Amino acid sequence: MRVTVIRAWPGRFDQVEVELQAGATVADARAAAYSPDDPECVGVAVFGERAGPDTPLRDGDRVELLRALQTDPKDARRRRARDGGQR
Repeated sequence: MRVTVIRAWPGRFDQVEVELQAGATVADARAAAYSPDDPECVGVAVFGERAGPDTPLRDGDRVELLRALQTDPKDARRRRARDGGQR
């Protein structure tokens, strides 16, 4: 089966397609695409839904390696509202 593994940063992303055995998990995909102990990765999602390392994958899944938030979304909204909607 083939899955896509994606890492993203502000303004850019990296995408790798990997071929895995049937019954593969998120941990298998992460190890096949990138270093499994990447310190920037704080979580994983499959098509935007939080997933654990033992989550089974299906052909065509998109595994997203998640980074820590740089800004609290609520604080960012408050700041934009205070500044008149300017980013």
